[in-house]
Amino acid sequence: MAISTIELRQITDLWPRVAGTLRAPHTKEEYGELLEAMDQLMQKVGGDEEHPLKSLMEVMAVLIENYEEENVAEVTG
Repeated sequence: MAISTIELRQITDLWPRVAGTLRAPHTKEEYGELLEAMDQLMQKVGGDEEHPLKSLMEVMAVLIENYEEENVAEVTG
C-alpha cells in the first residue's frame, strides 16, 4: 500500500512531536529512554494483537534489538 500525499503531510506535521521518542538510539541514555517508552507502551497495549499501537511496538522493538546487537556485549556462560 502506497502512502498518499495527505498521509505523508500528516506524518511530517506530527514527526517533531514524536521524534524525541521514536528514534534509533545511539547512546545508553537514548537506549534507556526508548526502553522506558516501550515499557509504557506495552502496559497500554498489553496482549491485544489488534491494538492500533501494536505496530508501533514492533518498530520500537526493532530499534531496541538493533542497538543491543551493536552495543551490548553478549554474556556467555
